[in-house]
Amino acid sequence: MVKRLIIAIDGPAGSGKSTVAKEVAKRLKLLYVDTGAMYRALTLKAIRESIDFNDENALIELTCRTDIDLKTDKDFKLAVLLDGEDVSEEIRKSFVTNNVKYVARIFEVRKKMLVLQRKAASCGKAVLEGRDIGTVVFPDANKKIYLDASADERIRRRYKELNEKGYDVTLDEIKRDVEMRDYSDKTRKVAPLKKADDAIVIDTTDLTMTEVAERIIKEIEAL
Repeated sequence: MVKRLIIAIDGPAGSGKSTVAKEVAKRLKLLYVDTGAMYRALTLKAIRESIDFNDENALIELTCRTDIDLKTDKDFKLAVLLDGEDVSEEIRKSFVTNNVKYVARIFEVRKKMLVLQRKAASCGKAVLEGRDIGTVVFPDANKKIYLDASADERIRRRYKELNEKGYDVTLDEIKRDVEMRDYSDKTRKVAPLKKADDAIVIDTTDLTMTEVAERIIKEIEAL
């Protein structure tokens, strides 16, 4: 296998990015980096400090004085550390999800977060998942994957995931959330969600996450 191994996995909400990226990283003993979690952590800090999401300068300043680190244990459970505090669970709550778009749309914020994301994968052997990994963060990744699935299936997965975690949500709420995130991700001016020209597209609608991971691993082993 090549010495430098950066795997970029992009796709919309509910396409299976997180589950698949973790599995691929675990089986190939690579670092797992969830770039979306980093934006969520910054959003959480902005909420805690009551920063106006329309105040771009304040959000940029916040980014400059924020430390975000990602760690995984032996079972590849991700811990998101915000200024040293584990906020892994809190950043998944709806009040954070509904506001990430305001942080992610700012060019200077993304520019500073890009440095943190590349630093997180500085070991040179990592699986990164997000929405602009193959197009912006690592356009020279060894392998680029774009996962997608039907809207109904992505909504179903998200609903199942949140219910299993004990969140009281309805399908209608999840549908609105997924539709809002899709629109925001694809239409923002800075680093929108899109498939890299040389990415391998995998429709995960009728596949298990294990099947998807195995397909990606075969692609990587062929390098």
